[in-house]
Amino acid sequence: MKMIKTICLLCGFVLASSALAQQGPPKAPERDRGEGPYERLILRGATLVTGEGAPPQGPVDIVIEDDRIVNIVSVGHPGVPIKPEGRPVAQSGDKEMDLSGHYILPGFVDMHAHIGGSAEGIPAEYVLKLWLAHGITTIREPGSFNGLDWVKWHQQRAADNRITAPRIVPYLGFGMGRDEPIYNAEQAREWVRDIKSQGASGIKFFGASRSVMEAALDEANKQGLGTMMHHAQLNVKSMNALDSARLGLTSMEHWYGLPEALFEEQTIQNYPADYNYNDEQDRFEEAGRLWKQSAEPGSEKWNAVRDELIALDFTINPTLTIYEASRDLMRERQAVWHEDYTLPRLWDFFEPSRYAHGSYWFDWTTEDEIAWKRNYQKWMTFLSDFHNHGGRLTLGSDAGYIYKIYGFGYIREMELLQEAGLNPLEVVYAASMGGAEALGMDDEIGSIAIGKKADMVVVKENPLANFKVLYGTGHFKLNEDNQPIRTQGIRYTIKDGIIFDAQQLLKDVREIVTKEKASRES
Repeated sequence: MKMIKTICLLCGFVLASSALAQQGPPKAPERDRGEGPYERLILRGATLVTGEGAPPQGPVDIVIEDDRIVNIVSVGHPGVPIKPEGRPVAQSGDKEMDLSGHYILPGFVDMHAHIGGSAEGIPAEYVLKLWLAHGITTIREPGSFNGLDWVKWHQQRAADNRITAPRIVPYLGFGMGRDEPIYNAEQAREWVRDIKSQGASGIKFFGASRSVMEAALDEANKQGLGTMMHHAQLNVKSMNALDSARLGLTSMEHWYGLPEALFEEQTIQNYPADYNYNDEQDRFEEAGRLWKQSAEPGSEKWNAVRDELIALDFTINPTLTIYEASRDLMRERQAVWHEDYTLPRLWDFFEPSRYAHGSYWFDWTTEDEIAWKRNYQKWMTFLSDFHNHGGRLTLGSDAGYIYKIYGFGYIREMELLQEAGLNPLEVVYAASMGGAEALGMDDEIGSIAIGKKADMVVVKENPLANFKVLYGTGHFKLNEDNQPIRTQGIRYTIKDGIIFDAQQLLKDVREIVTKEKASRES
């Protein structure tokens, strides 16, 4: 089973039927956290960031009935007491929360969120609670490599709020469930129709022959399935990001396939003669030298690719965070959250290994990191340019690999998009409305608006001034007494009108980690 998942992640075209039938890692327990939904809930006195691009406004009162926002009322002015006139009147049985001095943002959407990744036996509870504790109320599961039945089990219970979890949108890795690879157009169409009937919401591609990709993408669009693609180097010559977008692909992951669409003086990446794709240090070393082979910003080729992708309503989900160790390995290995929040088995998976995907630190050098720093500069330049000309960016973390932890990696992605050039309100839009639009769910989620689901993030400090206040470990600073402290992080995550105490969720995760550490010592 581990080999099946590894092949799936590296290539994407050899998957066995047992992948659908496997039991998967430990399932999430019945919901033990969260209060509500209430018949009527009033959030009082907070500063609102809607997620729709509007500047902060407050104080406001927000009225929620069951799982829906029914009213948003501006109730005063900052710096002076709120007058009672004009505030929504509490009724018998209402739940009221005084959130004066707090900020409310829309629930975040993680567009690349594996429930466990490839490390063995990562319990779903650990992953799901870390996501909720970091304000993530919706995730797109890219591949469902624990098995579609396993993911659907969680999807349904998350939808019914029977487990403590974000809502789950399951995509299935292309070819999963077949004993043989898909090698012709009719097999591709048949598989797409079959997974639609099984309840998949979309497909994750890695690459295949052009005729198979054409058929699969065409059938997926006919069936109303979403599509996403990691353009693996094994197939990118026949189909780069622009090629697949022209055929109807709706979103791309990471950045593979994008520099290749920008090639001017070659058609294939320049590889060393001794390169071997199955050697992951080779793979990621040369990936860090790919963007420099592409067209320059502002060139005719650059602008043409950018403009055509935008015209095709294409979504880029860059997952900047997942490759960050490539440009600064020491920073990622020593992140402050590892001690309390990283499971020992996950840490083992991260450490250098020729067998584990993403553990490519066989001999990672200063030169490798510098190459990746330059890679990021040009990659970020394209993302900013694409965004500023009207392209859709979303946020995804791909945590569970390369020293990235669930939830924490997502907040880091917000910081990296700001580094790329987006201002904080633009980052919040990408994290909320951008993801909702890409999933076709923006009439239900993605912003704080009357009629939408009550998905919200409540934090004491102003995240637009500093995204670090959203981390579960908080922000390190001096207090008024000249003492170093850490802020508390997110206070509450509200999903479907249910109030989750983010600090309690983090405590639960710390206990899961502590228990596993103790079991290793006994």
